[in-house]
Amino acid sequence: MKKLGIELLSIFDLPPVEFIQLAADLNCLNISLGLSQFPVPVYNFEPWSLRDNKKLRTEVKAALQDTGVTISLGEGFGIREGRHVSAFAQDLELMAELGATRVNTVGMDPNLKACVEQLGCFAEMAAAQGMAATVEFAPGLTIDSLETALEVVEQIAHPNLRLLVDSMHFFRSGGSAEQLAAVDKHLIGYVQLSDALAVAQNPDYMREATFERKMPGAGELPLQEFLAAVPDEGVVSLEIPNLAQAKLDGHPAAWLQQCVEAARALMSP
Repeated sequence: MKKLGIELLSIFDLPPVEFIQLAADLNCLNISLGLSQFPVPVYNFEPWSLRDNKKLRTEVKAALQDTGVTISLGEGFGIREGRHVSAFAQDLELMAELGATRVNTVGMDPNLKACVEQLGCFAEMAAAQGMAATVEFAPGLTIDSLETALEVVEQIAHPNLRLLVDSMHFFRSGGSAEQLAAVDKHLIGYVQLSDALAVAQNPDYMREATFERKMPGAGELPLQEFLAAVPDEGVVSLEIPNLAQAKLDGHPAAWLQQCVEAARALMSP
C-alpha cells in the first residue's frame, strides 16, 4: 500500500518540530526535511537550522520518536558546478543522525557528464551512511526528463540510486502515464504528488513549481493514471506549495488537511 507523506516545500518556513506534529495529526507518517529553513519567510516563523542547533536536533529526534513520523527524504543536496559532493559529508551525517532513510539530489551542473560522476559519488556517500539515494528530474535542470534520468541511473548502475518522480515535473517534461507504467518499478524510489494545469501559464517554470502548485484533483494532470503507474509500495508525498493560499491562511494546517483528503480520495482503491 502506498504511504502518504508531506514534503518540506509544502510547509515553507514552518519549524521542524511543528511540522512533525502537524504531519502526525494528519496521519501522514512520512515527511521530507532539510537542514535549514525555506529561504523565503512566507509565514515569518523564527529562523531555524538543524546544522547549527544541537538542541533543535535533539527536539526533532524526540518528536519523531514520540509521533512515529519518519524522515523519508532528506533535501538540500543539489549538484552544482564547481562544488564536489564531498562537501555534503557533514550534512549527510546529520541526516543519518536524524534517522532519514533516503536523501535526494538534483543535477544543477550544466555539464551532464560531471553530474553523472557526482551522482555516483553521492549514491556511494549516502550508502555509507545507511541511506538510499534518489535523483529528481525537472524541466530546466540538467537531468530534465524521465528519459535522461533513466539513462543516468542505468549508466551509474549503483544499487543505492533510484529515481524520484514528481507528478508536475514528469508531465510538464512531456511524460505520459503509459511511459511511466513501462518503467521497471524497482527504479522508482520515491514519488511526489501535486496537480497543475496541463500547459504552463507562467513562463517561469520554477516559480510555478515552487509557489503555485494545485491541490490533487484541482488541476488538469492525469493523477489517477500517474498513481496507477508508480509502485504500490513506497511513499507518495504531497509537494503542494501555494503562496497565495499561504498568505490567505497564515498557517499551512488547513491547506494541508484539504490536500491530504484530496490525495487520499485519489489513492483509494
